[in-house]
Amino acid sequence: MEHVDAVVVGSGFGGAVAACRLAEAGLSVVVLERGRAYAPGDFPRGPAQLGRAFWDPAEGLYGMFDIWSFSDCDSVVASGLGGGSLIYANVMLRKDEDWFVHEQALPGGGYESWPVTRADLEPHYDAVERMIGVSPYPLSHPGFDDTLKTLAMRDAAAELGLDWRLPPLAVSFAPSPGAQPCQGAPLAGPAYGNLHGVPRRTCRLCGECDLGCNDGAKNSLDHTYLSAARHHGADLRTLHEVRRIRPRVGGGYDVQYVEHMPRGDEAREDGDGPPRWTGPHTISCDRLVLAAGTYGTSYLLLKNRAAFPGLSGTIGSRFCGNGDMLAFLLRATDRSRTRPIRASRGPVITSAIRLDDGADGRGAYIEDGGYPEFVDYLVEGVDMGPGRVARFLLRRLRNILTHDTNLSAEFADLIGRGELSGTSLPLLGMGRDVPDGRLRLRDGRLDVDWTTETSEDYYERLRAIMRRIGDVLGAEYADSPPWWRRRVMTVHPLGGAPMGRHPGEGVCDAYGEVFGFPGLYVADGAALPGPVGANPSLTIAALADRMSTRILESRASLAAPSAGVEAVGVEAVGVEAVGVEAVGVETVGVGTAALSAVPPIEVGAEAVPVGTAAARPAAPAGGVPVGAVEVQETMGTPETQAAPEPAAVSGGRPFAAGRADEPSVFEGRTSLWFVEEMRGLLTPGPPGGTARGSGARGRPFAFRLTITIDDIDRFLTEPEHEARAEGWIEADLCGGRRPIARGSFNLFVPGETAGQRRMCYRLRFWDADGRPRTLAGHKEILPGAPTRLWLDTSTLHARLLEGHVEEDGDEDAAVVAAGALRIMPSDLVRMLTTFRTAGPDGTAAVTRFCRFFLGELWEVYGPAQGS
Repeated sequence: MEHVDAVVVGSGFGGAVAACRLAEAGLSVVVLERGRAYAPGDFPRGPAQLGRAFWDPAEGLYGMFDIWSFSDCDSVVASGLGGGSLIYANVMLRKDEDWFVHEQALPGGGYESWPVTRADLEPHYDAVERMIGVSPYPLSHPGFDDTLKTLAMRDAAAELGLDWRLPPLAVSFAPSPGAQPCQGAPLAGPAYGNLHGVPRRTCRLCGECDLGCNDGAKNSLDHTYLSAARHHGADLRTLHEVRRIRPRVGGGYDVQYVEHMPRGDEAREDGDGPPRWTGPHTISCDRLVLAAGTYGTSYLLLKNRAAFPGLSGTIGSRFCGNGDMLAFLLRATDRSRTRPIRASRGPVITSAIRLDDGADGRGAYIEDGGYPEFVDYLVEGVDMGPGRVARFLLRRLRNILTHDTNLSAEFADLIGRGELSGTSLPLLGMGRDVPDGRLRLRDGRLDVDWTTETSEDYYERLRAIMRRIGDVLGAEYADSPPWWRRRVMTVHPLGGAPMGRHPGEGVCDAYGEVFGFPGLYVADGAALPGPVGANPSLTIAALADRMSTRILESRASLAAPSAGVEAVGVEAVGVEAVGVEAVGVETVGVGTAALSAVPPIEVGAEAVPVGTAAARPAAPAGGVPVGAVEVQETMGTPETQAAPEPAAVSGGRPFAAGRADEPSVFEGRTSLWFVEEMRGLLTPGPPGGTARGSGARGRPFAFRLTITIDDIDRFLTEPEHEARAEGWIEADLCGGRRPIARGSFNLFVPGETAGQRRMCYRLRFWDADGRPRTLAGHKEILPGAPTRLWLDTSTLHARLLEGHVEEDGDEDAAVVAAGALRIMPSDLVRMLTTFRTAGPDGTAAVTRFCRFFLGELWEVYGPAQGS
């Protein structure tokens, strides 16, 4: 099983900050993100793309918009590398000092209490703002000073005596710090680089922030914290969705996940076909950071509650929508009543009005909204109405009767003058609603019990001030459709695993660490015990930064090996007693003295450097293959997939699959694993084929595997000596690094001639174009002089085959490429330090394995077999 210092679930404002801080400090970090990565230019725009931009893997949808409709509210959250930063409106406001309330009574009973203060977060607010790069909208600069919606909000606030401001925005308006703002200019890159490798440009004021910025002007987390995290060695794994979490015996955590394998993005009525995924896979860690968003984190804790006895009874509580409210001002103009607002010009939000707290202390913000310019056409289509169409038809009939063949004026009238689209201004409200909702599982699905009744005074006050702003701008006020039924549509769900001073008050402490479970952290909106009031992104990020500082301050505890996992040094397994030197290892400079000098290290710390060459677990032998279908545990609508042993339906957004209750340590059995790395060249075409004979150059190919023996006794007694091979291959001819869907390793199986042995590798994966591939290879162990030992055991004769090929199908499979991979002496030394065991008497298990391994080599290369 792969093991790292820290696993971060999710890559939003909490997860990205934690991943960067921990990786920067030298910890091995793996980020598991369920969604895709989106480079500038990848975000959907056309109807065919937008129609598939939603998240529902059960229906073959892997887009970034995840829409929820609960019994009492609706919600939109994000799925993708960067989390909510991909689709949020860039505002980075700090939580007001007075809103860090302490034991403030709630209307329905209980109280809201924050165990942190503004002073606690100030240095972390500063750090996040520096890293992301924030600046107010440059309203005073040419090219930006005619943004009418901003000017209209400023004028309305002045007339009403309200507090108007230009909030910090995570948008690049200037090509470099200190430069003059300008539109569409190339952006200077940071020292840590950009994980997408795509140029970025400054903001063009296109209003498309909420759909993803195709210019890269938005300083989203993939361009900032996540790029820096990767630079420092973090392994960012997209389309990896966590299903289950559980504590390990004695410390640390197991994380079970699947990897989604989308079939493509073509727009088809039946979607992408049946869902494809590999897994479940498992990775273990010393520290587990849950940052899957309010819904994702709360669901993981609720669904896995049985694995966490003693978890606080406050789990699921303190839910709220951060006071979100959407309304529209229709046919609004500036104060002169002469110019339309044009909400599509500018970033989505440019300015904010801070409302006072009132008698109940529940203040709010009202921010101007915007939308992409192409939405104007949709608005005008709605406004066209039967009257305009009837007028067009009547004029067309008149033209026919009068033989007037010019229809230009008629079509101009039909399209209209854009009065509605050019004068409609969305208003976005948020503030301190009452956090008295509760997230719970209902028939295995996530649901919310929450009502707007206890926050009715807050919402009515917010709507009244929005109306007054509309009056100043000569506009008609319109509620959003959900409010017609007193339903809230929130993009800022908060709570579910709230922080508190003790388990009776919250799930986690003021640093996000879950009470009773050291090393388990909540680092997203779920940890907030109430509304932020302002846009919550900055506060979530600051809390994660504070949490990371706390983790690093106690870093000394991370140096201890994981409980239940035994790190076995080379000396402990009796290698010298077997006589390594006698079979020729000494001849390649790797003698027993050199091996004994290598200290044991943690897998993931150096033997598996995450982000550059970390082993990725794949489907266990006999587990769920790609394309297999099983009924999965989910958060929303049921997802049907078929598996050898279907589990019961318990929800609808993908969650747990496979052997959910399998313990971390097999009872009564000892498992063993180690890491192996090989690299070499594969030449396109079959061995001896035309391509190879015409001087074609070999293409680099490498893999890094975690070889896992689930039961060492069974492995040694069965003639196939088969183990699981988990990890990844990396080759440009396959589209880069590709995770192994299902792999196997056989040690010393009989060969075709007497005395011959083979070490066999079979790695099945999908290339970047979704085509199935199999790397089939073997090491030939032939009787001969001991000096051949190194060459034979370090050379893998490999063929890359089309399809997922079983052993008996090699001869009929088409060969994509063939060649040889090798292990270097330095890699061998490092491999020997990665041996780990779980279960009873690990040292004895490794001793038995080594004696078997070296004994087999002695049988082949010993003096009686030498030439």
